[in-house]
Amino acid sequence: MAYAKHRHDTYAICLTDCGVQVFDYRGSTRASTPGQVVVLYPDEIHDGHAGTDDGFGYRIIYVEPSHLSDALRMLCGRAYPLPFISEPVLTNAKLAQAVRRAFESEVLLEPLAVDSIVVDLAEGLLAAERGGGRPVTSCRVDIWAITRAREFLDAERTRVVRSTELESISGLTRYDLARQFRLVLGTSPYRYLLMRRLEFARQQIHLGRPLVEVACEAGFADQAHFTRTFKLACGLTPARYRALRARSTLEESR
Repeated sequence: MAYAKHRHDTYAICLTDCGVQVFDYRGSTRASTPGQVVVLYPDEIHDGHAGTDDGFGYRIIYVEPSHLSDALRMLCGRAYPLPFISEPVLTNAKLAQAVRRAFESEVLLEPLAVDSIVVDLAEGLLAAERGGGRPVTSCRVDIWAITRAREFLDAERTRVVRSTELESISGLTRYDLARQFRLVLGTSPYRYLLMRRLEFARQQIHLGRPLVEVACEAGFADQAHFTRTFKLACGLTPARYRALRARSTLEESR
């Protein structure tokens, strides 16, 4: 696999999964190995090819600069220039985690997940721009706004909630909400909603409902989506969970 010289009008943030990824960028040849992150600034010419005969594998996110700009303004409390990373190949846990999360099967269906990923990317880029140091970001928290958002997610736990809905309920921007929600509750709005949805699904399984109906009523796209998400969160499939619970109930009744 090889790519001729080209450019994007977005940030390109790429996690190398396997092999050696080699590319020409800003007049130099660079190489990225598994676990490293490549950050390409918008409108910069680059190419890409394998560094060995074994090829390479990667995952990449293209991020609109305007979305990062909004997240950076929230994090810094003021308008902030787009981060310019002098060394495009990084070992940056925050950026690597954000790329991995973006490729989880259920994330593509959830707008709230995208908000948290953009905040993570903005924080990772800030840290990288400052040589790996912790970025100076706002610690302000509006507890009542977060409470309203949490209560709304509790009430609407069986459907996909839009970012605009939480902005309206809380009075915060989607990126400030994602940051403050994690500070107060230790998780993102997306993850909080997902766990409430799975909690509802378990309750329905306990009532003996068919799994296909549980998947629909818990707000998942289909039973396959429900199964993947349930297993990722709980370590076993819904069918296995139901079977184990039925066995436990039977043993208790003896």
